[in-house]
Amino acid sequence: MRRLAAVALLACLLAGCGGGGQTPSAVTQTAPTNGDGFAIDPPQAAPAFLLRDQDGRLVGPQTYRGHWTVVTFLYTHCPDVCPLIASRLAAAQRRDAGLRVVAVSVDPARDTRLAVRRFLAAHHAGPAFRYVTGTRRQLAKVWRAYHVAALPGPSATVSHSSISVLVDPAGRERMLFDSSITTAGVLRAAA
Repeated sequence: MRRLAAVALLACLLAGCGGGGQTPSAVTQTAPTNGDGFAIDPPQAAPAFLLRDQDGRLVGPQTYRGHWTVVTFLYTHCPDVCPLIASRLAAAQRRDAGLRVVAVSVDPARDTRLAVRRFLAAHHAGPAFRYVTGTRRQLAKVWRAYHVAALPGPSATVSHSSISVLVDPAGRERMLFDSSITTAGVLRAAA
């Protein structure tokens, strides 16, 4: 229960694209701003969900048991950190073919399959990069499970928690990354 409160606090601190903040006690800070993320101690089971990806397949983190998986929260019309996060995760996948990514939409109205496919192509995401969408109600359940805030922002933006969670092959959350996530940081954590 302490861990959930701590992750919720972190999600609030990181709310908004490009967020940053202090680290709560249940998340062990391993490196402040170099993209290495924060260890989740003790590791907890990653919340399961199933949503449709860009190809219409049902996907969730449990789909990739046996692989290191990053669960992240993005939107295709993001003007700042989402494109950076997507590009860095796609680069990590090119260097580690076993790494999986499940990106969860925070903009159900505009993240259509066509918009998602264009976004993934623009960021050179391969076939193991799955971007799931759904109705606001379906997505809100996932946001709550991962303690992610997603609210309408100014000028048709979405203010959301810019977090990514690294899930180990056994399905446990191991690392929490903020918007400073790097390709090297993900690869080190998943080694």
